Amino acid sequence: MTMFLFLIVFAIPASTFAAESNDIVRVLTLQDYNTRVVLLGTLLLGVTSGIVGTFMLLRRQALIGDVVSHSALPGVAIAFLIGEAVSPGSGRSLHWLLTGAAATGLLSVVCVGIIRRYSVVKPDAAMATVLGVFFGFGAVLFKTVQELPTGNQAGLQQFILGSASTMIASDVAIIAKATAVVLVLSLLLFKELSILSFDEDFAAVQGWPVGMLDLGLTGLVVGITVIGLESVGILMVALLITPPTAARFWTDNFARMTLVAAAIGGASATVGCLLSAIVPKLAGGPTIVLSGTAFFALSMLFGTRRGIVQGWLRHAANRRRIGRDDLLRAMYEIIEARLVSANDQSVTENGLNISSSLSGSEATEEESALFAEQAVQISELFNHRSWSVRRVRQVIAAAEREGTVRIDSETGWRLTRSGAKIARRAVRNHRLWEMYLISHAEIAPSHVDRDADDIEHVLGAEVIEQLEQLLASRVPAAIVPPSPHPL
Repeated sequence: MTMFLFLIVFAIPASTFAAESNDIVRVLTLQDYNTRVVLLGTLLLGVTSGIVGTFMLLRRQALIGDVVSHSALPGVAIAFLIGEAVSPGSGRSLHWLLTGAAATGLLSVVCVGIIRRYSVVKPDAAMATVLGVFFGFGAVLFKTVQELPTGNQAGLQQFILGSASTMIASDVAIIAKATAVVLVLSLLLFKELSILSFDEDFAAVQGWPVGMLDLGLTGLVVGITVIGLESVGILMVALLITPPTAARFWTDNFARMTLVAAAIGGASATVGCLLSAIVPKLAGGPTIVLSGTAFFALSMLFGTRRGIVQGWLRHAANRRRIGRDDLLRAMYEIIEARLVSANDQSVTENGLNISSSLSGSEATEEESALFAEQAVQISELFNHRSWSVRRVRQVIAAAEREGTVRIDSETGWRLTRSGAKIARRAVRNHRLWEMYLISHAEIAPSHVDRDADDIEHVLGAEVIEQLEQLLASRVPAAIVPPSPHPL
């Protein structure tokens, strides 16, 4: 949002701004009556659009709002023409115009449904066709309206790009009533619409009236789209889709996503409304949409669930963890091979074993102490792992910061007690996977090492526990099984 404001400030000549800084303060503190009226109307519209748009997005019907907003234009023109024919001067009544917009908006949705049901046309092609036909018809009718004696004063052009700044108290009252109805219906049908949005087949099997619920959701979309035509115009689809899409970056919970979408929708409307008031030459509708786009960009970058930055941080942390585990496992295996070849310990058929008289925890402590006494040279790591010098130094530095290894000399490193325990666990899990892949997936021992590497870093503790239970009879908990292939 800071970048968006920066562009607004520096991309527009200073002469286009409100006269003095006190005018900006008046707008931001809502001292002007007109600013309060417009802000209330757009705020209600933004919040409700975010809620309804969430159902649309998860229902995979994002383009329906686009179809309705474009298809409403011929209804606006027809309503004006009929109103002027019946009673000259009444055609500009907002009630009358919104009724016409709702009629053709619903008709367009019906047309899309008929084409999808009785033809082989794909849904996106059906929506594009209906949108083009209705919008073209609307453009022709708008031209006709402009040629009438009263056409130039009709003010119908605001239904194309919107004109939020021209709203008056009576318009806001209509928007408030309509959004209240849409909001109440959304809350009352929240559970049913949630099920419909996620799994229509499951809802049908459970006995829910899928057809009626789908019709109700379509009615909500048509309603909120028609309501927003005066302030946002045919760009209403952006106000319906952008907030829930942005909310998707912050949470996986549907209820929280709905609340976040409502908050982003309201914030977009607020920021866009205030910017258009501060900078008179900025149209209200497009500015609201651009504000929503700025919130989307921020969410895409910094969202806690799917944001780019958060994903990069998770990837970096995972890469460090994998590097540490591979390093500790390599050091353990080097030391293990050294100890076995020197006959410093007894080697049983179950693997490296400190003492059969010790319990599992005592054996682990004894083994950790023994492995912590051995130094590993960097040259040994090069031979054991196919790593570059840069990669080796990176993982060693990270492990040293974590306290799992410590320097022994300029070219040698030792495991710490805690590092030896982590190394032992990593080796055990790796070899359990090797045993499982050899015995159950019939992978050759000469190829199993890389396959186990690919698996062990992406599966969680629960899967490891299941694997240990499966192989418990063959590998007791205190034992690190021997490697099934040469190290």
